[in-house]
Amino acid sequence: MTDLLVHLVRDYGLLAVFVLMVAESCGLPFPSEIIMPVAGLLAAAGHVNLGLAVLIGTAGNLCGSLLAYWLAARFGEPLLLGPGRRVGIRPHHLEIADGWFQRHGLWAVGVGRVLPVVRTYISFPAGLARVDPLGFSLATALGALPWCAALGVSGYLLGANYDRVSGPVGRVAVVFAAALVLTVALWMWRGRRPDPKDA
Repeated sequence: MTDLLVHLVRDYGLLAVFVLMVAESCGLPFPSEIIMPVAGLLAAAGHVNLGLAVLIGTAGNLCGSLLAYWLAARFGEPLLLGPGRRVGIRPHHLEIADGWFQRHGLWAVGVGRVLPVVRTYISFPAGLARVDPLGFSLATALGALPWCAALGVSGYLLGANYDRVSGPVGRVAVVFAAALVLTVALWMWRGRRPDPKDA
């Protein structure tokens, strides 16, 4: 997965950043924690503009979140817990995001953009609740922008100082990549196996 994302962003640049960030915000397992740092690395190498990459990533996050919002508002839980389970959406994902949303309202949408699990699924309970679309869009953009900027800048700084940090980072990256592949595999496996509650 990590290698695939790196190659997509490297080969297709900002278009890949946008499409992958849209997919991630719809609940698909394409982590922004890889997408945006790779965009930052490309910026450090002079292939793309860092500021534009951050804005494109934020726009992708917003578009994907609005799509997830619309799907939940239009089709509800039958879609999310039916076909959605084929891509790893599970009841506990929605329960975590819904609990966060119920406690904090629109603040949950913005702050949730930097929290694992919550950031990926928070759009669904917001759509189910049919919160104000304009407020949802604003909260999403305000939460996504600093997240994309932080990840993009981290990749840019890594690329700019690659010669000094390549050794230690390379070893850490191997461990991180292995952990990420295992996590995604488990996520997909849990999404495809039968739910005991359905028995």
